[in-house]
Amino acid sequence: MTVVPQRTTDTVLLLFLAVCVWQIVSMLVGPLALAPPLGTIRNAIILLGDREFWPHVVSSARALGLALAIEVLFGLLIGTILGLNRLMREVMEPIIMGFYAVPKIVFYPVVLMVCGIGLTSVVVFAVMHGILPIILFTMNAVRTIRPIYLRAARTMRLTLPQTIWRVALPAALPEVFSGLRIGFAATMLGVLLSEMFGSRNGIGFLLMNAIGLNHVHEIMALTLLLIIFAASVNLAMLAIDRKLQRAG
Repeated sequence: MTVVPQRTTDTVLLLFLAVCVWQIVSMLVGPLALAPPLGTIRNAIILLGDREFWPHVVSSARALGLALAIEVLFGLLIGTILGLNRLMREVMEPIIMGFYAVPKIVFYPVVLMVCGIGLTSVVVFAVMHGILPIILFTMNAVRTIRPIYLRAARTMRLTLPQTIWRVALPAALPEVFSGLRIGFAATMLGVLLSEMFGSRNGIGFLLMNAIGLNHVHEIMALTLLLIIFAASVNLAMLAIDRKLQRAG
């Protein structure tokens, strides 16, 4: 007899309760204000079958992929260097924390003026959201690795790139991956916000257009698809994160 894990049971129960609340609220306020669950699922399926929808998906996916590639590369590099260098860390950490605390939307007009409307501004704005968690998590993870690892690297006369790639990052991988998971969520938010206010295509553009036209069913369908995608990726990354934490 197969025993269902308690976590799975709790998740299913929580989803069921959420759908019930959604249905009740939809009945109270009316479908013109909040589309019901079954109608939203049906509209989402119809949207997935629309050929005009997929170019927007490709546009958002391209922006998300480029932003993630840039911030992972530079975020890991900067975070590792700061983690290994105490003086640089003490100088830069307050600056990074201060910038992290500022809502990035205040910089969006500057991004638009510099980059214009299009893919470049979307990627830049998304990187501004996602790179800071990666830098901070990597920096804190690297500075807490065992000193014997770094002494071994110096004994073997490894260069800085070799120390980063062969010693620092592998030793700090569990905490670094946690930063990547948070960075992904922040990057996706940055892509959507930028597409909503400064793009002619993408999921964010469709969502903003539906809001402007008060197409409640399309708004709910797009929101549902975004939630499913974000939750699926986050659950997959969370499972990997937990395995790395146990292995570490």
